[in-house]
Amino acid sequence: MKKINSKTVVFITGAFVSSDCWAEWKSYFEERGYQTFAPAWPYKDAPACTLRQLHPDADVASQRLDKLTSYFRDFVRALPEKPILIGHSMGGLITQLLVQNGLAAAGIAIHSLQPQGIFTFKFSFYKAGWPALGFFTNTRKTYLMSFPEWQYAFTNGMPYEVQKDAYYKLLVPESKLLVRDATTPAAKVDFAKPHAPLLFLSGSEDNFIPASLNYTNYKKYSHAQSVADYKEFPGRNHFVLGQPGWQEIAEYILNWLTKK
Repeated sequence: MKKINSKTVVFITGAFVSSDCWAEWKSYFEERGYQTFAPAWPYKDAPACTLRQLHPDADVASQRLDKLTSYFRDFVRALPEKPILIGHSMGGLITQLLVQNGLAAAGIAIHSLQPQGIFTFKFSFYKAGWPALGFFTNTRKTYLMSFPEWQYAFTNGMPYEVQKDAYYKLLVPESKLLVRDATTPAAKVDFAKPHAPLLFLSGSEDNFIPASLNYTNYKKYSHAQSVADYKEFPGRNHFVLGQPGWQEIAEYILNWLTKK
């Protein structure tokens, strides 16, 4: 693989959580010589507790994937060099979309939400994600994940007190329409197109985005001269960014970025 020289990292947050989820990751990469950014989503530049108090929030509820992707596209284009994009869940999908636009030196999709046309028959995927779609509810109102839903979708297998602390520290309301957009052309990826190096990471215990779904996503990339790699980590759930031992994931990414 050709060496990746960029020293700029843009972390792209997923749905349902505050961009504060990257705080420790930013420090980790900055201590190793990278300049990092973790821009909040539009209408979400406030602490999670403040955003929850605004629920049901019409502004957040109006968010759509095409506009969110454009927001990050504009942010990336304003940087002095092509950055390394590291996205989680919905942020992983946005990473894929920006990589196909030639806007990244490399992309790392952590437990990435699937692009249009990729499916799974895993029951946990539908159990974790179905409430957020908000069918037969008012789409002008945000969806706020309950604590039991959070326990199943994000923090399964973790101690109760850790689950609760993460819920109140990071959980934010979400747009139902945005979640539905993953099945529309706004989430379309051209898998045959040349692209910057891409790394897909998955977790064996992720109920929300099962490892098998990530693997199918990875295997869709077919351009022979472009690099796409995949790694599954045992014991990792969807809260992988804050799950104890997250440094193992960050170290793996750094090693991948520095190899030739």
